[in-house]
Amino acid sequence: MTESRAASSHPAFAGAARPYRGGDPYADYRTADFPFAHLADLADRRLGAGVVAANDEFFAHRENLLKPGPAEFDPAHFGHKGKVMDGWETRRRRGTGDGQPHPADSDHDWALVRLGAPGVIRGVVVDTAHFRGNHPQSVSIEAASVAGSPSPAQLLADDVQWTVLVPRTPVGGHAANGFAVTAEQRFTHLRVNQHPDGGIARLRVYGEVAPDPAWLAALNTFDLAALENGGRVEDASDRFYSPATNTIRPGRSQKMDDGWETRRRRDRGNDWIRYRLVEQAEIRAVEIDTAYLLGNSAGWASLSMRDGDADGDGLGGDRPGWTEVLPRTRLQPDTNHRFVLAAPVVASDVRIDIYPDGGISRLRLFGGLTAHGAARLVARHRELGS
Repeated sequence: MTESRAASSHPAFAGAARPYRGGDPYADYRTADFPFAHLADLADRRLGAGVVAANDEFFAHRENLLKPGPAEFDPAHFGHKGKVMDGWETRRRRGTGDGQPHPADSDHDWALVRLGAPGVIRGVVVDTAHFRGNHPQSVSIEAASVAGSPSPAQLLADDVQWTVLVPRTPVGGHAANGFAVTAEQRFTHLRVNQHPDGGIARLRVYGEVAPDPAWLAALNTFDLAALENGGRVEDASDRFYSPATNTIRPGRSQKMDDGWETRRRRDRGNDWIRYRLVEQAEIRAVEIDTAYLLGNSAGWASLSMRDGDADGDGLGGDRPGWTEVLPRTRLQPDTNHRFVLAAPVVASDVRIDIYPDGGISRLRLFGGLTAHGAARLVARHRELGS
């Protein structure tokens, strides 16, 4: 297995946390505002991510690493193997015998993670919540780009090139340990190493989706704003109750907080989200879904589009370069609304305005890439080493 180093990391926390003495288990949790945390989590199970293998999961299952939401802690929950933890936890490593009872410096445990969507990684959070004295001493993370759906054996083969994203770095217990990443490459899989053993509650991998141009070309018509296809949220007026990125996640919303909901407005303004499509495209149809939003659905919505980076800050359909393609239209609660545009619209950016506040659960923009957009996507794919 070959490696090439192209990374930047920064220390977050170190050492064990205080033992749990009762009360709120998150009261002494250590965390920070990471500059990359607003990006999509490429390891989100809702995108299709999975932990495909681990060398050991004696105390707690590897799949817990990618569960949505923070790790939970029940101080009274014990099983026949010991304390039940909401994370991935391995057994204690030992040395080779009574003369060398401690593990060697190179001994470590590992887990292989398949990203839900291939992409460029900007930051990683290794969260050791509730692992206070049983967290790893240090971690390291490697990434690879492997086509198709490789098995664990294929990922561990000698011909796979792994790039070090996070070199071996001490981490703290009961803490969100964040690492910035600078490798400008497209990755599909991670290898998460904990040295020498221990437990990790959650893994978050923040970055930008880099889709396969051949796959999108074969689809021809697809959702141009979908997270898994390379769409992203550029900005939003309000993220009080839930993130705007929820509106471009796969599938229909399954509960209220799986969509986007704003706080109640007390002024005469309105709320909005601005999106960047995967590339320049021709949009032909739109869906605005308010599933599970009943008394808090947006009352009305309008849609504006523009092609390219027009002058202005992009904060309104009435600004230069923006064209309103769906006038202010009444929305119904808990309903999927479908609109066929009168004529296809070429665009790279889309903005939805809701009136006056409330929320939507999903926005779908159906169409296909223009020849120019497809060519730029292929060029970017090659730049990222794919």
